[in-house]
Parts: sequence; structure tokens; C-alpha cells
Amino acid sequence: MSLRPWRDIERRKSRQIMVGNVPVGGDAPIAVQSMTNTLTSDAQATIAQVNEIAEAGADIVRVSCPDKASTEALATITKNVSVPIVADIHFHYKRGIEAAEAGAACLRINPGNIGSADRVREVIKAAKDYGCSMRIGVNGGSLEKDLLEKYGEPCPEAMVESALDHARILQDNDFHEFKISVKASDIFLTVAAYHQLAESIDCPLHLGVTEAGGLRIGSVKSAIGMGSMLWAGIGDTIRVSLSADPVEEIKAGFDILKSLGLRHRGVNVISCPSCARQGFNVIETVEALEVRLAHVTTPMSLSVIGCVVNGPGEARETDIAFTGGGAGKEHGMIYLNGEIDHRIDNDQIVDHLVELVEKRAAEIQAEEEKQSVAAE
Repeated sequence: MSLRPWRDIERRKSRQIMVGNVPVGGDAPIAVQSMTNTLTSDAQATIAQVNEIAEAGADIVRVSCPDKASTEALATITKNVSVPIVADIHFHYKRGIEAAEAGAACLRINPGNIGSADRVREVIKAAKDYGCSMRIGVNGGSLEKDLLEKYGEPCPEAMVESALDHARILQDNDFHEFKISVKASDIFLTVAAYHQLAESIDCPLHLGVTEAGGLRIGSVKSAIGMGSMLWAGIGDTIRVSLSADPVEEIKAGFDILKSLGLRHRGVNVISCPSCARQGFNVIETVEALEVRLAHVTTPMSLSVIGCVVNGPGEARETDIAFTGGGAGKEHGMIYLNGEIDHRIDNDQIVDHLVELVEKRAAEIQAEEEKQSVAAE
């Protein structure tokens, strides 16, 4: 039994599908993904960006395939990256077939907007033949005209009806390897649509607040929208949609999951906002640590607190901690595993904490490798 039941999140039960070698849904970890903004037809530029996004921790990366030049380049791209590629397909069914043949792990598609039933069947056949899954992507800004006429405006009911209509097309063709998204730029519309959809179908759900904005406001909107859904147990993959470097989307995605205890990657830095009690410059120290520790992927917690008011309490809950000695003091206290260990001068904080984190990461990795060998 959990000692902290108020932290438990009971995830919605969904069936599991595969996106390449990444399991999605069921009891699989919530996958984090992003999308390239290079021209897909420029294979080398796209490969470079996919690999950069993957290095940041992405499980899945999507690329747009608006034309034949893009699907032709996709064959080279999929062979030179380490993560599954989702091909974004709109309107032209042949692009979907070409993308499947080129090695895409998943097709992002709306079956209803690629033509006749025969054309849909051709895309589904290609997906089956080449082992592709699919994502039905409903967007509040591009709902079908008949649904807008029926409901008068984009609303949760219209988005869910669109999603289920598209899902039915796949199911009627005995294709069940799909996930669904129902995104909008409006947080309330997005959250309401996902809650309705979650009760209507058992497939995995891909979360996102689409067109969320720039780095700051987009991250905030995404954290509010996706965070509330994840807290309710809804969501199997996520994308933070930002008008920013795609790598920032991955960082924000993992920060959301880490904040909810749903996934752990890298150092979770807990720090105070600073005040007149601080014994060192907290803001500058944390900024430097975030840069210096960006390469560490091993999960661990680090607290950096300016004074002894909240510092010892936070230190008890983190792997490594530094607590300032108070205004005017030139040294503070290092805690390891919640216990006081030693003092350190303020001018050595950053270098010393980086050294301690890297040492702890190496120890954890060595222990994991030892356990892996023993298990074999």
C-alpha cells in the first residue's frame, strides 16, 4: 500500500498499441513526443532535428508529409534516426501509403478527409502490410462542416463525434491499432472533449493543447490543460505544442510528467524564489545548475534553498540538497539522502553540487547495470 495515497493517480484503462518499438496505452509509461519544423523533403536537416529531439528524451517524433518529395525523403529519415516516426498525412491518401512503405511507425490521419471508402481501405491495407499504427487527430479549428452546422460551433460533443466517426471507419475495416487526439487551443474545450472521449472508447489517447503559443504561455496553458487530465488518469502520450524549438517541447513535457510523479528523467531541481533571508544568490545558482546538469538523465532530486527556514525540511525529502546559512553567511550545508553531511562555501556551490549529482548518477547507473547482469 502507498504511504501517500493522496499522490496516487489511477490511470484510465486503455488497450495498448505499438508505435514502432514504443508501447502506448495499457500500463506503458506515458510517451513524450514532439514534431519537426524542418522541410521533411530536406532529409539531412530533418534527421539532424529528429536526433536532437530524441537526445532531449523524446519517445516519438512526428514529421509532416504534405507532398511526394517528403514521403520520398522519409525512407532515408526513418533509417537514420533512433525513435519511431509518425507521418502527418492530410487529404491525399497516396501520401499515407507512401509513408507506410517508407518506414513510418504511425500515420497521423483523419480517415474521413482522404477520400472514398476504397481509398481509406488502401491506406489501412498499407498500414497493416507495413506494421503501422494510426493516430486519429481531431482539431477544434478544422471540424467537418456538417458537424459545425449540427452544433453551431466547435464544442466537446462535436469533437468527440468526429473522433468516433473516424474511429468507426478504421474499426469497420478491422483495424484497431490506433490512438486518438481531440485538441483545441481553448483549454476548457480541450479538457471537456478528452473527458467525454475517455468514457466513449478504450483506445489510447494522445494529449495536447494545440497552438498553445510561445514558450512561456504555451507551457503554462499546456501544464494546466494536460496536467488536469493526467491528474484524472487520462492520457497515454503527450505533446506540448509551442512556437519554440521542439526540444523545449520535450523539456516541458517531462517537467509536466515529473511534477505529477508519472515519469522521472533527469534532475528535479527544487528551489526557493529567494528573499532577504537568502545566504547566497539563489536565482543565479539555479540558472547555472540547470545548464550544467542538463546532460544528466538519471532521475534524482536536488533542492537548493536560500536559508534555514524551509531548507532542512526540503533537504529531508531530496537526494542531494544545499541550504544557505542565512544572510551574511559565506557558507551553507550539504545534505545527502536527507541527512546533514558537510558544509561548503557559497562560492563553491555550483561546481560542488554538479560533482555530487554526477557522482550519484554514476553510482545509480552502475547499480542498475549490476542488477541487469544479475537478472540475466
